[in-house]
Order: sequence, then structure tokens, then C-alpha cells
Amino acid sequence: MSKPDEPDSGERGVAAAEHEHPMEVEEAPNNRKPASERQTISERAEKDDARKIVTGESKYTADYARQFPDLAEASVLRSDIAHGRVTDIDTSDAEEIEGVYAVITPDSEEVPEGPYTSAGQSYPEPSPWDLHVLREKVHYVGDPIAAVAAVDADTADRATRAIDVSYEEEEAVFDTATATDPDAPQIHDPDDIENHQPGADYERNIESHIEGEIGDVDVAFEAAADSDDRVVTETEWELPYQSHCVPEPHATIAHRDEDDRYHLITSTQVPYHTRRQLAHLFDVPVRDIRVSKPRIGAGFGAKQSMLIEPITVALMETTGRPVKLETTRREQFYALRSRRPARVRMRSVVTDEGDIEALDMSAVTNSGAYGPHGMTVGSSVGSKPLPLYTHAPNIRFSATAVHTNLPVAGAIRGYGAPQGHFALEGHMDEVAHELGMRPLELRSRNRIEEGDIDTASGVLSGGEHTRRIRSCGLDECIARGKAAIGWDETEQPDEEHLHRACGVALTAQKSGVAGDELGGAHIKMNEDGSFILQTGAVDIGPGADTAMAQIAAEVLGAPPEDVLVQPSDTDVSPFDYGAYASSTTYVTGQAVKKAAEKARTQLVEFAAKMLDEPAETLETRDGAVHAERTGESVTLEEVGYGSIYGDDERAQVMGEASHSTDESPPPFGAQFVDVTVDERTGEFEIHDLVYAVDCGVAINPALVEGQIEGALHMSYELAVSSGLSFDEDGTPETLGFRDYGMPTADDQPPLESIIVETHEPTGPFGAKSVAEIPVNGVPPALSNAIRNAVGVRVSDLPITAEKIEAKLDTAGETAD
Repeated sequence: MSKPDEPDSGERGVAAAEHEHPMEVEEAPNNRKPASERQTISERAEKDDARKIVTGESKYTADYARQFPDLAEASVLRSDIAHGRVTDIDTSDAEEIEGVYAVITPDSEEVPEGPYTSAGQSYPEPSPWDLHVLREKVHYVGDPIAAVAAVDADTADRATRAIDVSYEEEEAVFDTATATDPDAPQIHDPDDIENHQPGADYERNIESHIEGEIGDVDVAFEAAADSDDRVVTETEWELPYQSHCVPEPHATIAHRDEDDRYHLITSTQVPYHTRRQLAHLFDVPVRDIRVSKPRIGAGFGAKQSMLIEPITVALMETTGRPVKLETTRREQFYALRSRRPARVRMRSVVTDEGDIEALDMSAVTNSGAYGPHGMTVGSSVGSKPLPLYTHAPNIRFSATAVHTNLPVAGAIRGYGAPQGHFALEGHMDEVAHELGMRPLELRSRNRIEEGDIDTASGVLSGGEHTRRIRSCGLDECIARGKAAIGWDETEQPDEEHLHRACGVALTAQKSGVAGDELGGAHIKMNEDGSFILQTGAVDIGPGADTAMAQIAAEVLGAPPEDVLVQPSDTDVSPFDYGAYASSTTYVTGQAVKKAAEKARTQLVEFAAKMLDEPAETLETRDGAVHAERTGESVTLEEVGYGSIYGDDERAQVMGEASHSTDESPPPFGAQFVDVTVDERTGEFEIHDLVYAVDCGVAINPALVEGQIEGALHMSYELAVSSGLSFDEDGTPETLGFRDYGMPTADDQPPLESIIVETHEPTGPFGAKSVAEIPVNGVPPALSNAIRNAVGVRVSDLPITAEKIEAKLDTAGETAD
């Protein structure tokens, strides 16, 4: 497709964007390395903690309990009604149980009264302050209303169950359509909430409403109504709750250290945000709080929120002893956080030739009882997938976050993008069917390309927040994905009732939050030539520490195993926003690279004196510093000892740096699904899942493949699992893995990951993100494949045989 002419109204904006976002950017000389010259990046280095994890040697939060002989264990009493007010809490029976140290309620002196948000994001938080540590007014089954600290977990649990609670129950509402009705029960009093979000209307249970437009969408639809060569297509899509299913439940240990400071050992993705939020809640200086992050048994966004730390601190203050609080698997499923349900409506205007003239997306998301991440996730439903088709001259997007009396939605891998991709990429296939055009042909005519100025990512600002696409491997992703799935070679089964077809979905994401990230790094050289690397970043399982070591080692010429990465600790680690928004490699990795460059400059200066050669002529590689002219070298160990114990000059070789950026380059991907459907029963078999991704330069291809495979499983689960269910009173019915029905290893279809390398000049050694993007593709690609196979569309997740059979029956009746 030739790109559409720029509309007159946008000429000045596009011209300004061309000037403000040049294709070429300043790049360090060593940032662009041919594969043949790379020493440690692009190597399949073993994940540094892999062996410790599989042998059970890794220490998670709960493992630190043995360090505290006087430790108390905690349990939380949660509301068993969906909406109402606590009128009385009788704790007398619980307090009389032997081994109980303390019972706290909303009236306890040690429990903060003020509101806060659990969302671990930037400051000030872009979420309403609508939570209290313990709650008199309850808004869902699962709200925390009291807590116990006791000699052990069993005693604490028994005491919790002995607390007698009386409620004044109120009418509840469980779906967004009913909730926004003017006559619906009002969940929140706006006077009780601080930091209202744009478009908030608590009388109609609306947490926030945001919208934006590029061009004039209404004019495009009006013109289409009077045109014979324009096709208008409308579709609607629905997605359910999805649980994070983290292997390690939330766990926190709180105690006072020898200096009487608060010290939390906690399973969190955001140590520094947690420290700041606790300082606000408990009205103590930030300096008096230390947050240590041990090994984390996965996060996926579940631990981006501060959920149990305040209760643990309040119990610690009450008992005067260390307290450990570890959630149960039941609590993980219904009381903490999940992916938010969404209804998304798509409309488009497309010419008969297949050129998109207008895209109109509107989303309604279910925030549940409270509002962490509501506005920001809602905005991501559109701002992440819509740039795939940024050539469209008219784009509009709106998002409404609605409160109900169901569990709280929060951050989860993809952060709104899976909801938007399901709608957008399913819609693109429907448009192709209406036009009689091949799905990939339609996409190829309209999709984003390298060099484009992307205005769609700034749709909520009218296109003002634009970006230049300096790396885009979608062409190769599509070509290699097609070949791997056998797109043009699908053979139909011999049985007439079986139909086989492939489906595709394009995907995009971001690399951190543009203009709203900061990563710091500090590296020092030991006398034996090894290095200690400290960052505030959080490895939540995918191997970020290993990737950071590889980046530093590439600069220093050291083996990656000689770069020891320390776990995050707010007392000693440089500041970092934490592990979210696919930012660690792109943002923190660049800070690591800068810090390593500063350390390298110093070690080369020492080596230059030892070799009697100019520093600028020396090269670091293979654990040594080499002189090009003479061929002589000194090992990093020799430099290490010389720098610390030398006769003439002594100094610690070290470097530190921070990195922040207004850039957020998107990774791109193409998801392919091969499926056979039984037209008699609707049953389907997935033969293969193929995902090809452009993540820039893969710092560690093995870790990238692990990210793809894990995300594909999560995406497949979203596509076919039932999510969370509730009875008519809002009581959760999904309380464990057996109820949830997460696909097991035996259920997982075969999958293939393909890495397409491009070079992103703003990333460390050309890297972009990869952690979230693969989670976006399976639902739309599977829905598209089924549509291609048997001609019916499943537009509400999960995709099940029963839904396919019902639609086939309806289609058959209509045909008759």
C-alpha cells in the first residue's frame, strides 16, 4: 500500500514530528556491533540462578523467616459480603486463643486511617487513592477487615476464623452495564476518594473516562455512508478475568532493625515505590524504611501492587516483634489482583481496495471494587495495538473504567494490550472477509513500517505524543512465521466434518513508559578482576540479572560469570522504578551499559600505564586488556590488583550512571495458529502455535525464547480457560488451580518461537523489550483460525467447543 496522503489539518503536526523525531539518533560507537564482533551479548548464557532454583537452593521471602526466632505469623480476615458496612467486630474469642499476639481492626491505633493506592507506579500515582489498610466499608468479597499475628500460621488462621463480624449489607452490582445505570447502587462516595482521575463520575460508578482522536472519524463515517466504494464494519469483543497464577504467593516479613528502622523483606516488583508508599501511609521519613527484594517466584504484574505490606507493618508495630504474612492460594485467586475484564467495540471504514480510512475503538473495562491502574490500563487497550495501523488518517479511541463489586483488577502481563489486540486483530480479519481479501494482504497494505512517524500511539493526546519507528521487523516476522506454520501448505483432513485452517494476528507493545522511567546502576571492580553490579531493577524470574551481567561484560571484556549482580535493596541499590512495562532491558540495561563504560575508562587507564601504551589504542576482551600495536596484554585481575594495591596510584575502579528517556520503541510480532475444527461438535485441536518477534538485538536468545514460550502459554490460557467465576452474590467460585482450569503442560499445544533481529539505536546494543508482547496474540489468531476453518466467529473469551457448536447451529439454521 502506498501510504495515505497526509490530511491538510495534520501537515504541520507531521512536519513538526519529522523534525522532533529524526530517523538518525546519536548512538555510542560501540552500540552497533555486528554479530561476529559480539563477545557476550547474543550468547545463550545460562540463567544465573537456574541451578539454584531447580535444586531448591534459592531463597524466597518466606525462607528468611528462620532468621527471626521471635517471628509472628499473620492471617487476614476478609469480607464475605460484596457490598456493605462493618457494624461490629468482636475479637474477644480470637484474643483468648493461646499463642495469639495481636488482633487489629480498622479502629486499631497502629492501623493508618488515610487513603492510598496500591498501584506501584510513578509519583504522584496515576490512580485514585481509594484504599484503606483495613476497611469498615467493604466493596467486594475479599476486602481485608481484620488481621491476626500469632505464634504460627495455624494459630493465626484459627484466630481469624474466631472473629465475629456484623455487617449492614447493601445492594451490589457485578457487571459494568448495570453499574453505569443511573439507578444502580453507588459503590464509592467521591468525598472518600483522593486523586480523582479524568472523567470520574462516582455517581455512575465510573472511575475514569478518557478519549482522544486523530483526524475526524465522524466525517469519515459520514462520507462512507454516501459512498459505494467504502465498507463500514462493526464488531464487539469481550474478555474475562485472568489470574496471574504466580508460583510464589505474596509474602512479606516486616521487622525493626538494630537502628529501629522499618525493614521489609518482601516479594515485590517495585521496592522503591513500596518504600515511598509505606512512608506516606505510616507518616515516617523515607530514610527510615528499607525494602529488600529476595528471589521472586514470578510476578507478571501481580507484585507491582503494594498489597500486604501495610498490614504486615501494622501487625509488626502492634506486636513489637517481626511478622510474616504469606497469602494463601485461595486469596491469590479472589482477594488480590487480576487481568480486568473488558468489552471492546470496533468500527472501521475501509476502501474496496483495502485502505483503512478510519478506526474507532471504544473500551469499557471492569476495575472491580477499587481503582489501581484503571485509567492507565484502559489507555493501553488502544495506545498499544492501534499503532500497528498508524497510517489510518482518522483514529479515535475511548476508554471507560467502571467499578463493580467484584475483585480488584490491576497490572498483569500485557497491561491492557491483550484486550485491545483481541478486538483489533479479530476486527481486521472480519474486514478482510467482507472485502474478499486475504487477511495478510489487508494488513500489509496498512501496517506500520520502519521509518514511519507513529501518531496512533498518541491518540489520547490527539497525536501530539508521537514517535519515530527506527526498527521494525514485521516483514520478516510475517515471512518466517508463515513458513514455519505452513500457511500456504495447509491440507484438509480426509474426514468431511473436519476443517483445518491457519489464523494470524500482528502484535505490538512498548519498551518502558516513555518519559516516565528511571534506572540506575553501579558497578565496581574487585581485585581479582571480577565485578559487583548493583541495580534497583527486579528480576522476577525471566533472567534480567543474567542479561544485565551480559551487557556489562560486553563493555568490560569480562566473562559474564565474573559480573555478580546483587538483588535489589533500597538501602544499597541505585534507584529504579521496578520491573514493569517491559522496561528492564531497555531502560535499566542502558544504565548498566553507561556505568560499565565509566568503569572501563578507568580500568583501561590503569592498563595503559601497565602496558606503556595510549589508552585509546587498547581493547578489552576475553578477560584482559590488549595492546593492538605490541600484542601484549594484562589480565583484568592484574589491573584489579594494580589499581587497588599499586605503588604509584591507587583507586577503586567503578562506574555509576542513570538512564531515563522519552523513547519507548515498540517490539513487533506475528502470531500464527494452525487449527482443525470438528463442525459436528465444535471441538478443535491446535496443531501449532508459532510466534515470530522483533525485539531488536536479543541480549540472550535463550532467555528471549523462554519469555516467548511462557507468554504464549499465558496467552493460550486467556484464549481457552474460563477465568474467574462468581455466584449471584459475588462470592468467588474459583479458589484454586483445579477450579481455574489453567492448561497443564500436557494441554499445551506445540509452540515455536522465532527471533527476528533488528537494531534499535536507542536501546542497549540495539535491544528492545520482549517480556509482554507475546501474550497479545493467541486469542485473536485462534479466533481468526476458527473463523477461517468453519466460518463462525467467537468474539467472547474463552473460546470453547460449546460456543463454536452453538454458532455453527445458528449459522445452519440461518442458511436453512
